[in-house]
Amino acid sequence: MEREIRSKSLRYGIVALLLACILTVTVYNFGIQTFVPSDQNVGPADPNVPSDSTPQESDPPTDPSQPIQPTEPSMPTLPPVIPSLPNQDTETPVFSELKKFESFNELETFVIDNTEKAGTVGYFATRNSDVATFGAESQKDYSTTNIQVAGVDEADVVKSDGEYLYVVSVPYVYILKAYPADQAAVVSKIDCNVTSGAQIYVNEDRLVVLTNSYPYPTWGVAVDTFAPTTYVQEASVKVYDITDRANPVLSRTVNTNGTMSGSRMIGDYVYVVANHGIMQPIFNGTETFMEVTLPTISGDYIKQIESTEIFYIDVPDVSYQLTTVIAVNIMNDAEEPTYEPFLTGYSTNMYVSLNNMYLVAPNTNWYFVLEEGTDKPKQETLVYRIELDQEQVNILSEGTVPGYVLNQFSMDEHDGYFRVATTTNIWWSNENTRNQLYILDMNLDIVGKLENLAQGETIYSARFMGDRGYIVTFRNIDPLFVIDLAQPTAPTVLGKLKVTGYSGYLHPYDENHIIGIGKETEASDREDFAWYQGVKISLFDVSDVSNPVEVAKYEIGDRGTTSPILDDHKALLFDESRNLLVIPVLVAELDPTQYSGEVPDWVYGEYVWQGACVFDISPEGILYRGGITHLPDRADLKSGYWSYNEYFVKRALYISNTLYTVSDKTVKLNNMGSLDLLTEIELS
Repeated sequence: MEREIRSKSLRYGIVALLLACILTVTVYNFGIQTFVPSDQNVGPADPNVPSDSTPQESDPPTDPSQPIQPTEPSMPTLPPVIPSLPNQDTETPVFSELKKFESFNELETFVIDNTEKAGTVGYFATRNSDVATFGAESQKDYSTTNIQVAGVDEADVVKSDGEYLYVVSVPYVYILKAYPADQAAVVSKIDCNVTSGAQIYVNEDRLVVLTNSYPYPTWGVAVDTFAPTTYVQEASVKVYDITDRANPVLSRTVNTNGTMSGSRMIGDYVYVVANHGIMQPIFNGTETFMEVTLPTISGDYIKQIESTEIFYIDVPDVSYQLTTVIAVNIMNDAEEPTYEPFLTGYSTNMYVSLNNMYLVAPNTNWYFVLEEGTDKPKQETLVYRIELDQEQVNILSEGTVPGYVLNQFSMDEHDGYFRVATTTNIWWSNENTRNQLYILDMNLDIVGKLENLAQGETIYSARFMGDRGYIVTFRNIDPLFVIDLAQPTAPTVLGKLKVTGYSGYLHPYDENHIIGIGKETEASDREDFAWYQGVKISLFDVSDVSNPVEVAKYEIGDRGTTSPILDDHKALLFDESRNLLVIPVLVAELDPTQYSGEVPDWVYGEYVWQGACVFDISPEGILYRGGITHLPDRADLKSGYWSYNEYFVKRALYISNTLYTVSDKTVKLNNMGSLDLLTEIELS
């Protein structure tokens, strides 16, 4: 009876929340950006008059096949302003010890009680997408995926092994003979029934296809409700033997309920992180109840995850996820996958080194008046270190840092220390927004910290390179901070540089230079506001750490110009030895003749071109060499801010002296030196 009463009391709120989540997933799958209500994400109603509550503004979404540039870095959506809350104090962390459930009843009671508690403050967190990363360049004469950590591969929509290309183009995965160029052709295509978001790995003669399926719910009508009876998402790992590229053979399948939020490949193992909503709607023929459900690992191996296997974080949340780390040996089909499940909130992110995975999640306890000797709210991130040792997945340590983590670039492991940059966002006062950098040992205890960076601004990008760290903050101008990390207990700001615009992605050029890619901006008549303009590439000289210098910059297009590199590092092709930098860009240009007098800063240009922009980049400067487009007709761009075309270039790579550009419909091969077209392959 008690269970039924509790279920009924939650029914309307949770079903509504679930439907919102379903809608969010559905529209994201179809390329529609959802709007997150936040006082820092609301654009001005009148483009001539910035809103008083808007420190920055964002460009409209452009390419629905790519993640959309946020107004500010992704962060948990904050609860409504509570004027009576006192100022935040970050000195004493509020940490929740990782535990295991002793029974299913304990799990069920925990989820229902804490969901109800979280619902009382209207909390809803947005999940940060898995955005990772940079890695060492290939020593072979072909380019590979732009990753964060050498030896830790990341899934992408295009892979190369120096002879073949492997391309995801919904609903197929194509295998193309790519080199030499005069033999280029489609060798085979695999009907994997892949959907938007599918990614792949290639390891010798194994092709791994990662997919998320979003089945349409079946609906049931009850006396007093209308709700889905079932809605089971499924994440899938399919391994193909491609010894014969013309005849790929499916060799193993591993499925689990939920959605795949991230993955990495280290050696023979692919590690995936799957999130499963712990509460699902059950329709009994009369009414719909929310019921705690546990996922199953299925495919060639079937295993029901038990409640007593689950680690949990003792914090309230309105939408609990079971976050499961699964290790799959892609070379040995007989080896059973291993896993470790964690009950977390809806928002998770991760960083992976050669030996460890770090899962981070916001501690929602800071939304509530705390009982542990203080009544001050906290904003902090919980950090968990998980050992990755081939098939072994073991939780080793846990810790916490103040603030929230932007993305994977904000995290790094080096010489036995974990470094993380965070922003503490006081939503009722932009002036109190603060940025920090923390250094933790392998027990995840803080041993060094650097706090109160750029008060009133927000971290837009971060990069760690050995004993150096680089952080870009932004409000209406871009300060680049150079940080000394040689002494883990005493990180120090060495120097900073202020330039117009911001860098949303930082990429090492060499030990004395770093590339920044973001947006140029134009100042407004407000001190805390700036208008985004075209895509900007900057080259910074940091050889004099106390005086970093922007030695070169190049701006592409006018206001409205965008590039997937702003959200997806894997869209970048860079090779220092060739002085080569290539990024896909959707170019918008203004027509000054349409305006009498000076063109207003807030005006968006019209799309005129999409393709790969090719640059020579060196310490001497940045030189635009030319562009490669797949679009057969420029008129295809005249479809508004949601403009998307299957001929939009999404990746560029090279093999020997041939430059390859890839869209969903075409692969073009161009001479690396002259950029002359050699041949093109249609993906049909």
